[in-house]
Amino acid sequence: MNDLKNLESLGLVLPSLAYIAGAILFGILGYVAFRPGRKTSTSSLTWTGVALMLYPYAVTQTWLLWAVGVALCGWLYVKWN
Repeated sequence: MNDLKNLESLGLVLPSLAYIAGAILFGILGYVAFRPGRKTSTSSLTWTGVALMLYPYAVTQTWLLWAVGVALCGWLYVKWN
């Protein structure tokens, strides 16, 4: 427990469970979009899938992770149908 306090004093904090769940969920959805997008040469599906897989590495706030993820999934839904 003392190690956790030492890490927090350095500015390192563990992500919340909601953040981890969102990162996994949007990563899986991105992979699901990337595969058929690449096979059919549909660039909008491919790049949206890549964005869904990679953006959690750049976002640190949970609410922003979910907001961007839902927006990208909405874009994906529009382009897929």
